Amino acid sequence: MGLFLATIAWGNRKSIIQSGKKLIDIFENEPYYFVKSYDSSLTNKLTDFKHRTFNGFDLHFFIERLRDIYKKYDSLEQILSPVFSKSNNAYEPILRFRITFLGEYTDIRSKKHIANPSNGSAAKRLNMYLRWMVRKDNKGVDLGIWSSIPMSKLSCPIDVHSGNTARKFNLLSRKQNDWKSVVELDENLRKMDPYDPVKYDFALFGYGVKNKKFNY
Repeated sequence: MGLFLATIAWGNRKSIIQSGKKLIDIFENEPYYFVKSYDSSLTNKLTDFKHRTFNGFDLHFFIERLRDIYKKYDSLEQILSPVFSKSNNAYEPILRFRITFLGEYTDIRSKKHIANPSNGSAAKRLNMYLRWMVRKDNKGVDLGIWSSIPMSKLSCPIDVHSGNTARKFNLLSRKQNDWKSVVELDENLRKMDPYDPVKYDFALFGYGVKNKKFNY
């Protein structure tokens, strides 16, 4: 469910929450069971779903791919964890996830909903998803369900708000919100907390939202 919510997490917060509730209704409050048992008889339940450019076709593709992946893996963590063990940040794990998730469907329209950092994408939503699944704290902010990926290797999600705040406080010099900016911000946040660098995402984003008139 976290992957679906992260995928549609653009636009205003109210519409994201509404679309998330629609997905939960479609999945009848059992997203994992729905995905595992999905077949052609259920496609009519997806037809009317739409959030921005993510539509019923994309939802169908995501569910089918997850269903097939779950036939081989118990969790998406099993795809990502081995790559994280050999990486310094989320770049290679996200690439591996994208390749695995798309499979042979490399030209399908739905591929635009899976970020590709090799093309410069900051992969904000996938980094946010990884933060939800991996990061642990004592405040219940993130889920921390996955245990085999170290928090120290997570990359901070960058959007216009967090990027602007990072520039204001000299944590980021690049003007573009791309993967090179992710690397630069990662390096600076790890100087402050090498164990849990992405905890600063909340402060960066929140400050940016409250001060939308930044101009850099």
